[in-house]
Amino acid sequence: MGSLYSDHPTWLHGVPAGVKLAFLALLGTGVFFTQALSVLVGSAACCVLIFASLGKATTRAKPLLMGLVFASVLIGMFHLYMQQPMVGAVSVLRLLSTTLMGIALTLTTRYTDLLEVLEWLLAPLRWIGVQPERLSLHVALMLRFTENFFIVWRRLDDAHRLRTGKAGGFKILAPLTIHMLIAARRVADTLHVRYRR
Repeated sequence: MGSLYSDHPTWLHGVPAGVKLAFLALLGTGVFFTQALSVLVGSAACCVLIFASLGKATTRAKPLLMGLVFASVLIGMFHLYMQQPMVGAVSVLRLLSTTLMGIALTLTTRYTDLLEVLEWLLAPLRWIGVQPERLSLHVALMLRFTENFFIVWRRLDDAHRLRTGKAGGFKILAPLTIHMLIAARRVADTLHVRYRR
């Protein structure tokens, strides 16, 4: 599977995965507990600056950034149409802050580091018979498949554009589904062999 993780070193690569996850959780919670426009503008500005400071490492995230811009415009236009400009501004600023930091986390954190943090957080569940290693693996696979979905979608769309000069749209849905099912089967077979030993 493809990965958005960037090998280009940045200052954020050196920050422990647990600290980055905690910051993202606090940020995501904080922006949804306030509707103060000044606070949300400040939060979004800080997130933009942090993301921009990653430099060349952000190159891999261009498709996601285009999706973020597109989603923000749609949300803003919808709320303007509904005559709710303040609700639209709040929604867009929340989306901008949390998404940029989520992408930054993905670009600068290896999955093995995320797995270690998840296993540590889930360790107390051993007392009720839950295996934290398997649960953290499920979460990691979900995140990885979500990321891989967008990577495959972009590749298929680029290939369609080269052939036809137009965006793939719903036409690439069938090959995208087939690619994802094949990837899921491959991972399932690998896990079956691993845990059967």
